[in-house]
Order: sequence, then C-alpha cells, then structure tokens
Amino acid sequence: MNSNRELWRGAMFPALAVTLVASVIAWLVEGASGLIGALLSSFTVAIFFSVSLLIAHFTKDANPMMTMALAMFSYFTKLLLMTVFLLAVTRLTEPDQVNRQAFGLSAIAIAFAWLAGEVRAFLRLRLTLSLPETLPKKSPDDQREE
Repeated sequence: MNSNRELWRGAMFPALAVTLVASVIAWLVEGASGLIGALLSSFTVAIFFSVSLLIAHFTKDANPMMTMALAMFSYFTKLLLMTVFLLAVTRLTEPDQVNRQAFGLSAIAIAFAWLAGEVRAFLRLRLTLSLPETLPKKSPDDQREE
C-alpha cells in the first residue's frame, strides 16, 4: 500500500465533492463566470496540494534535511507561482469572464475539504513511526545542576 497515494485519494474525493457543489452554486448564482471561477479554483487547489504530496513521495527515503529543504523550496515556489497565476487571472480576464468572489469562496471551501480528507486518510492509515532510542533518565541530582 502506498501511503502517499492513499492520502491523495483521501483528499481528492472530498475536494471533488465540494468542487461539484461549489460549481453548481456558483453557476446558479453568478452564471457562467461563477462556474468558470469555481472550476478554476478547484484546479489551483488541486495543483497546490498535489505538489506537496508529490514531493513527499519522491523524498520518502531521502535524508530528513534534504526532505525539509525540498519541502520549503516547493512551498515558496508554489506561493510564487500562485501569485503570478492570480495576478494573471485578475489582469488578463474581466470579472464577467471569471467571477472573483466565486473563485475565492470556492477555493477556500475546496481547500478545507482537501485538508479534512487528507487528515482523515492519514488517521485511517495508522502508520507506525520508528522512534529514536530513549535517552537514559536523569537522576534528580542531575536535573538540579542544569
């Protein structure tokens, strides 16, 4: 069983369900521009969170310091790319093409669904983590000296 695949699957299904609901609501309230905004937000949320799981998959056997470095690099890269993407959407499209409010509200709802699904999947995995050996207990005299 691949834990990253299970996490992705556990997160994707709730996100897709919320995407469907948000898209229908946005379409009913705002029309085609709301639908496009909701669908665009689902795409951005899925890409944003999937990259994190992809990095975790590729670095599962790597040195923890390298894994942390790659995770931080991917996080800042995602933030930079999301900024560029959002600026492009707001500068290159009109509000009657992509409804900003539908985009924002859908993105928040889908992100919450994704995270809740990922947490639920993680709790269902029951992964066993190897802990480092315990250090010898200090006597009360040693603790006073510190």
